[in-house]
Amino acid sequence: MADPYQNNVYHQGGGDPYGTYGEGGGQGGYGYQGESYPQEEDAASDATEGHDDEEQMYEGEYQGIPHPDEVKAAQRAARAKARQAQAGATELEELAEQYEDIMEDCGHGRFQWTLFIVLGLALMADGVECFVVGFVLPSAEKDMCLSNGEKGMLGLIVFLGMMVGAFIWGGMADKLGRRKCLIWALTVNCVFAFLSSFAQGYGFFLFFRLFSGIGIGGSVPIVYSYFSEFLQMDKRGEHLSWLCMFWMVGGIYASFTAWGIIPRYGWGFSMGTEFQFHSWRVFVLVCALPAITSLVGLMFMPESPRFLLENAKHDEAWMILKNVHDTNWRAKGQPEKVFQVTHIKAPKTNEDEFIEIQSATGTAIQRWAVRTLTLYCITNVAHSGCKNTVCVGWLSMFLFTLVQYLLLPLCFSYYGLGVWFPDMIKNLQQEEYESKVKVFHRERVERFHFNFSLENQIHREGEYINDKFINIEMKSVKFEDSLFEDCYFEDIKSTETIFVNCTIRSTVFYNTDLYEEKFIDCKLENTTFLHNKRGCHLDIDEENDVLIYLVSFLGSLAVLPGNIISALFMEKIGRVKIIGLSMLISAGCTFFLFLSFSQAAIIAWQCLFCGVSVAAWNGIEVITVELYPASKRATAFGVLNALCKLAAILGSSIFASFVGVTKVVPILLSCAALVCGGLVALKLPETREKILQ
Repeated sequence: MADPYQNNVYHQGGGDPYGTYGEGGGQGGYGYQGESYPQEEDAASDATEGHDDEEQMYEGEYQGIPHPDEVKAAQRAARAKARQAQAGATELEELAEQYEDIMEDCGHGRFQWTLFIVLGLALMADGVECFVVGFVLPSAEKDMCLSNGEKGMLGLIVFLGMMVGAFIWGGMADKLGRRKCLIWALTVNCVFAFLSSFAQGYGFFLFFRLFSGIGIGGSVPIVYSYFSEFLQMDKRGEHLSWLCMFWMVGGIYASFTAWGIIPRYGWGFSMGTEFQFHSWRVFVLVCALPAITSLVGLMFMPESPRFLLENAKHDEAWMILKNVHDTNWRAKGQPEKVFQVTHIKAPKTNEDEFIEIQSATGTAIQRWAVRTLTLYCITNVAHSGCKNTVCVGWLSMFLFTLVQYLLLPLCFSYYGLGVWFPDMIKNLQQEEYESKVKVFHRERVERFHFNFSLENQIHREGEYINDKFINIEMKSVKFEDSLFEDCYFEDIKSTETIFVNCTIRSTVFYNTDLYEEKFIDCKLENTTFLHNKRGCHLDIDEENDVLIYLVSFLGSLAVLPGNIISALFMEKIGRVKIIGLSMLISAGCTFFLFLSFSQAAIIAWQCLFCGVSVAAWNGIEVITVELYPASKRATAFGVLNALCKLAAILGSSIFASFVGVTKVVPILLSCAALVCGGLVALKLPETREKILQ
């Protein structure tokens, strides 16, 4: 029996089996039922009962401004004329033009806004993931007794996971579907985020956060590819830019919830000494809520019809497009408006070719072998991901390289400075703190009861005879070349407190955290340690400085103006100019960091940098979607996003190593990278009037 989809045409009734949909075929083979073009969102429908055209006079008529419907009709006629003149147009180009006409008829309304919220929550989950580890580290390092190396690895493991996830999920989304892969990616993120909140050991926590990052790594390439395929050309740049705002919302959400939950130590519980569930673990759970909410919403969303058409699933694509059309026009008060598409032509796929080969194969065993090979080639995800990566094509490699050279300097600078700004603020705080240190030289204290805390002090060549230190805290205290004789220490909590080259005689340490490792080159004579408290969680250092949350909140909030401006002007001045100007202005912002000598100045420049650079982010994400065809879009986006995360890892590591050493190298590196990126942007083609391929 002949395959019903062998000609790759969806039929609803009879008609031309080649490349037309609708009846009439009067406009270059793209006809509709009825004699007029479907009207756009704000136009009155001739079929609408109770609406009089004379009563709804177009307000721009007397000003010589053409009606939006007339503009749409002229654009469509021009495309049809160009299509007729271009005899060598490929099936994919015909499908792209055909699909653009359909999306114009569906309009932009309730369906797109619903999908906007659902996908925005997935993008918000990606933003939250970038902040989670940074907020929990001060608390988690004490629960798990992490060294500096382990803390650094934990900070980088999320980006490593997101890099791997972007590559894997991007390739899978072009083969298995946008919605399906996004559901799986968010599920992986939610499951491993949940498990990480209960992990007690460093190894398990690191493992779970890695896979949580792999899951969420698929959100960015899939979300933009998915949403763009429900947008018409004149809405695409603006609404993809609005979608970027959810990443900012993710940063604000993480900052607020961290500030509201982590300092509340009473929110946790423990089961003996083996299982501790402190407030920072509650925060990790709460951070999974955006991904969970998006996951629930995706259950009610359809697959991308463009993906379905690329894979010869015409029935499903037609039903989804009809649902989009009906949902939008019902919401606009025109439920009687009919979806007029009856035929959709799609290009022949590799699967169709395999089916034809199978049908032409003689014996049953040969047909079974061919079919098995077909299914293997289609479902082998790892192979298909690599194949898609290679198949971006020689023609697209130049554009791919250009976008890569834009993303790498932007990511390198953005994430590098994202680490450098708070670390520099902490360094300035530490320098200010150390400048206020009190030094006591050759003091002699005898038979004295210390019942008050000691902080930020240095005691040199002192003598302490028969003194008591009971129930006090010691923070940043250093005893050098001092003598302790017949002293008594009880219930001491300390941080950064050490004894260097001291002599300690006939002294008792009871229930303290002053264990032997804090006595450097000291002479301990007849000294007793009873019931010593051990564990890094005993450190009394301030772990929840509100400035950590404030800097993150202000940096995220500063993105808002840049997001709004880029969304409003993305269609007016174009993607290339937005990217170039944004990167060059961002380079200027980093250069002026040479003049920053205070915490307030660094925070101000951070906010300005974030607010300006986000326009470049938005432009790059929009132009990336528009440069690649539907069959390779998510793959290309995924590879570029993976490279972006690699640049983020390099930037974070390099910039962090210069904190407290010099600020010249980070500033010059970021400035040079952004200037180069801004100049490369001028080589990109403008895509604002380009039909989505």
